[in-house]
This record gives sequence, C-alpha cells and structure tokens, in this order.
Amino acid sequence: MIKAAIIDLYNNEKNEGIRCIKDILFESNEYSDSEVLFDHYETRYKDDIPGMNYDIYISSGGPGSPFEDEGKSWEKNYFNLIDSIWNYNQKSEKKKFIFFICHSFQMMARFFKFGSVTKRKQESFGIFPFEKTVDGKDDILLKELTDPFYGADFRKYQVVNPDEKLLNELNAEILAFENETAEENNPAIMAVRISNEIAGTQFHPEADPESMSFHFSQPERKKHIIERYDENKYKQMISYIEQPDKIKLTRKTVLPNFLKEAINYLNKL
Repeated sequence: MIKAAIIDLYNNEKNEGIRCIKDILFESNEYSDSEVLFDHYETRYKDDIPGMNYDIYISSGGPGSPFEDEGKSWEKNYFNLIDSIWNYNQKSEKKKFIFFICHSFQMMARFFKFGSVTKRKQESFGIFPFEKTVDGKDDILLKELTDPFYGADFRKYQVVNPDEKLLNELNAEILAFENETAEENNPAIMAVRISNEIAGTQFHPEADPESMSFHFSQPERKKHIIERYDENKYKQMISYIEQPDKIKLTRKTVLPNFLKEAINYLNKL
C-alpha cells in the first residue's frame, strides 16, 4: 500500500484543482501493483497538516498572495513539513516524494530560495505555451510534451530571477519558462526539479477540459482575457481545451509521470 497526502492551499475557496488531483490519484491505481490510498488535508483553511507517515505529497494551488499568511501557524507548519521531508530524504534510503502546484510552487520558491517571488504587473489567466529548457527536454515530467507545450495558468504572482548559484548547489534544474510574457522580458520559471523526489510547476498540470470549461464560463474571467488580449485570443484558448496536444496532453503526462516514477521507486523497495 502506498499512502499519499493532498495538501490543500485553496483556503476553502471554490475550485476544480482538488477534484482534478483526486482524479489523477484514483487513476494511479491503474498503473500500480500497490494500492494507492490518499488523504485530503485542509492545510491553509484549517491548519491541518499531514505528518511524515506518507510516501507521496501533492501540494495544491490556491488564491491570493504567497506572502499573505506570513508568520501564521499553518504556514510555519507547512514549511516545517517541507523541511522535514527534505532532511529525511538526505538521510534515508527510502525517499518521500512531493509535488508543488502554482501557489505551492511560489511557497516552494520561498522555502528553497531558488528565485524571486514577486507580484505580476498583470494577472496571468488562461491557457498558454511554455518553453522547455535543455534539462526539461529530457525530464520525465515534460519530455513527452510538445515544445512549446501548453498549460493552464492562473496567477497574480510569479517566480522569476533564478539564482543559478543556489540551483547548482542544490543540484536542481529549471525545466521550463514562460513563453508569452508582458513582464519586461523577465519570464517566469514554470517548472523546477529540486531532486529526483521533489518537483513543481507554476502552471496547473492537473487541469482537465471540465475544469477549464468551468473557468472560461465565468463572465469576469472571459472579460479579463478579452480586455488584456482580444476576443480572438479568448476563442483560441477555448479551442485549446479539447485539442489533444494541449491541456489534455499536459493533464495526462506531467503529474501522472511524477506519480509513476514515485510508485515504481516505492514498489522496488
């Protein structure tokens, strides 16, 4: 039996992300000899934090600023958990796996300090192309995707200005950057691998056509895209929802491949 924990940072806001993550975890039983069981923790809303008795952790997206809860109990406990997993993996032969998504990716950047976490001049909302780095082209998370590949991206904050020295010290790799940017030619870091067991994306790899249709049906979000770009761009994003090489491919590749790698490793122990 393999145990996974969903770390929910949505702060009780209505969302599709947790449903998508649960769907992917349910599906992981299809390619595992072991049964994958998971628990859901309302970490940001209820200060409910998983312990160290899990094999795999998936930390979700969430609304607002990655700094708004600085010093609060849940944030301290969250960073303590990351620290515990990191230190455990340095000493133990049996590793623990953790994947960070969007808001969690920005929290991860604060913890590891591999880049600057800043507010964007304009909110990113929609389906966008991302460029693989040389490392990203060979990484199991991205190598099966097109280049550029496409992902769902909803954020008012960003991780930019990678610290190459620190990344080298960690033996970490940037896997992808923002492709289209209005942020003064300073593209956001969109995917990072800290180690074999720790990785994350600033986009939403769990997003599926159902969740994207929900987001694009919201009048204020449609208005945002049209005002920032134009109606043709909005229609283009709508067309991306069902195209097999866009978010459908990302949805069935990134997080499932992370889980496959983790499950294969754990099954060999």
